[in-house]
Amino acid sequence: MTTVNATQGLAAPVAIDVPRSWKTPIVLGVLALIWLICFGIFGDARTVAFGWSDTSDAIVLPDFVVNSKTFCLTIGILMLAIAVVATWLASQRRKVPMWLIIPFGVLLVWSLVGWVGAGGRVPVEFLLTGALALSTPVVFGALSGVIGERVGVVNIAIEGQLLIGAFAAAVTGSITGSLTLGIIAAMIGGALVSLVLAAFSIVYLVDQVIVGVVLNALAIGITNFLYASVLNDNSAEYNFPGTLPFLPIPFLSDIPVIGGVLFNQRITTYAMFVLVPLVYVVLFKTKWGLRIRAVGEHPLAADTVGINVKRTRFWTVTVAGMIAGLGGGALTIGSVGAFVREMSAGQGYIALAAVILGRWNPWLAACAALLFGFSRNFRIWAGQAGSTIPSDLIAMTPYLVTLIAVAGLVGHARGPAAAGRPYIKQ
Repeated sequence: MTTVNATQGLAAPVAIDVPRSWKTPIVLGVLALIWLICFGIFGDARTVAFGWSDTSDAIVLPDFVVNSKTFCLTIGILMLAIAVVATWLASQRRKVPMWLIIPFGVLLVWSLVGWVGAGGRVPVEFLLTGALALSTPVVFGALSGVIGERVGVVNIAIEGQLLIGAFAAAVTGSITGSLTLGIIAAMIGGALVSLVLAAFSIVYLVDQVIVGVVLNALAIGITNFLYASVLNDNSAEYNFPGTLPFLPIPFLSDIPVIGGVLFNQRITTYAMFVLVPLVYVVLFKTKWGLRIRAVGEHPLAADTVGINVKRTRFWTVTVAGMIAGLGGGALTIGSVGAFVREMSAGQGYIALAAVILGRWNPWLAACAALLFGFSRNFRIWAGQAGSTIPSDLIAMTPYLVTLIAVAGLVGHARGPAAAGRPYIKQ
């Protein structure tokens, strides 16, 4: 008897094509073509001078003068080349890395600066220094968001933590005359908001997003009421703390461009330089960080090996709130010098966007926050430079940049698996 193979006569297995992610290459290609055509081919042919230093600096560098149209055309070609590389990576079913997207974003921003500055001078050090100052609160908020989501709690309340921290820093600094106590009060204020978030979302299992939104609205209402009833009529006594002094580092602060940007800052900015790598090391290189990430990824497994999930989440979220509160202090005594109604102005939500854009990594989240800070400072400089761009369009720049970055460039980002999910011990 002849044995017939059961598989004879059947069609050969058909290979199932793996879906390719073309969103990022398409966005990069479209943006590159728009920039190449609008700012390069049809750009402004006047010269633009990039100023690297002022006449009062210890070392004066000459301006870099170039034709704006040629500058933008060159950058457009480089952006197009990056888009081609991204397309090739997508064709190979490979993910477009962040180290390719970040230079693209930097080139995009500088081509816009070169176009707006046509016929004038671009103060590079002013743009970078202002960007760093404006992004400092957002970086602190982003670090708070990264820590919170890594432990499994979506910290929507960053906006409220920034606002309460700013208010506490201004009032405490004014009453005591000590800016150090103002910074401490800002951190305590942010921590108190986090304690409420932790109590409702972790202990009472209330939806984290709802609690965060309510806390943001509550922070706005409380600070507006106290501002109108107390600070407005007694600003000299309760709302005049002053600002932290600049602390130049000897010799390093005299380096052209980077000296003034990195080594002549306030203590809040130096604290940001320390906290970004510190948070990364704690999260990814320490036993405590491993526990935090385990709770945020698989709380049941963490509980099984003896980790107290609720306690870990509770205190980790509180520490995250202290960092966001420090960002609030950077808004007042680290920048403006007084509290203003709703002065956080949505920066807490931008910090959340930076968390996603940075893929829950402290370094990348800080880079995303710096991009937002640069776009805000660009808006200020463009208005001062007498740009022909409508002011309303310039005001949209920070949010437009954030929207393009999150929706178009980050792709499908997977956060911690248990983020936003309450844990109920079995």
